Amino acid sequence: MNLLQKSIISYSSYYIKKQLEKKFILKNDVMIEKQASKDTMLYIHIPFCHTFCTYCSFHKFAYEESKCKQYFKILRKELELLHSLGYSFNTLYVGGGTTLINEEELLITLQLCKKLFPIKEISCESDPNHIDENKLQMFKGYIDRLSCGVQSFNDDILEKTSRLAKFGNSKQLIKKLEKAIGILPTFSIDLIFNFPFENEEILLNNINIAKSLNPEQITFYPLMKSNITKKAIAAKFGQGAKDNEYLFYKIICDEFSDYKQNNAWSFSKNKNSFNDEYVSTHHEYIGAGSGAFSFQNNKLLINAFCLDEYEKLINTKQNANISYIDFTNEDVIDYVFLSEFFSGSVDINKLNKAYNCDIIKHLGINYKALEFLNITNTKNNIINTTFFARYLALVLMKEFYINMDKLREHFKKAINQ
Repeated sequence: MNLLQKSIISYSSYYIKKQLEKKFILKNDVMIEKQASKDTMLYIHIPFCHTFCTYCSFHKFAYEESKCKQYFKILRKELELLHSLGYSFNTLYVGGGTTLINEEELLITLQLCKKLFPIKEISCESDPNHIDENKLQMFKGYIDRLSCGVQSFNDDILEKTSRLAKFGNSKQLIKKLEKAIGILPTFSIDLIFNFPFENEEILLNNINIAKSLNPEQITFYPLMKSNITKKAIAAKFGQGAKDNEYLFYKIICDEFSDYKQNNAWSFSKNKNSFNDEYVSTHHEYIGAGSGAFSFQNNKLLINAFCLDEYEKLINTKQNANISYIDFTNEDVIDYVFLSEFFSGSVDINKLNKAYNCDIIKHLGINYKALEFLNITNTKNNIINTTFFARYLALVLMKEFYINMDKLREHFKKAINQ
């Protein structure tokens, strides 16, 4: 990166961080009634894991079978409640936690979703211990896309992230993946790059192994250090002499030049909007489950993190919201532009029509700067991104997720008090 590019990245990161801090003003103890809406995506959160990885900041609890079964029971009540409010979803993402941590309960829940809503696509996440070929056979006709969080094929990284003993070494991971890939329509391998001591050799080895396994999708997330995880990462890995994020990202993009880029960090054999970053393809979504977020009608709604509180709210026929954040129309347009920018291009006419705005006028000097510096180029009312623009989008989306972690941290602290 040259000095100008470094300045752009530094300024943009600072700007979005400050904007998010300014906008993320929680309004507590107010119940927001969810309203029926069409073409809204459903997100379900499963907050249980056997292993807590060093870098992970998601809302989760240590797995206990009885607690998990009770949770799924309450979750299905919430889904029935959403149906009674008139919701209709055609896309479902299941995240966590480890979503396949109890396959039988998950299958019952997916069957209920298919019964209640006209769902056409279901995406789930898993860790390497829940991709047993016999178990995956259960989900044929239900799960259309499964992403597996492998994170690395380097044994030193696996050990420092507390994954080696639980999920196996590189050779064992490869054997698990070889048996799992091909059972469901789309299989995605998820990896993380830019660990503090990672070098080009480790990165290229991860890329080559992932490509040799021939999954339909491969995702390379940048390591994200939030307030929740940065101390643990530093304790395990050290600080690292140099930040190689930009260099490594360039290597990744070069190595995947024969793939279709779904967004800034996801690559497929065929371009597919059905990938991990549902916020970039579904601008409004409803979250079900403990700690789930919803975004609708210019509000970010937060479900109860405490399992007992979540169960109490659902059992009393209320929704599970405990807090929310209000956004202006201008905030939402900024958010939609970022998500479209992250996906690789922005359809000006489509965005203007959907949000009754003039996006070029709205962006003002920022748009002029993007064009003047050849970060983007506009043709036929489509804002197209260059390689540097995609890296900029990666940095901005990373900053967005780090700030979302601050919300999780706030509610996790409340549980532990």
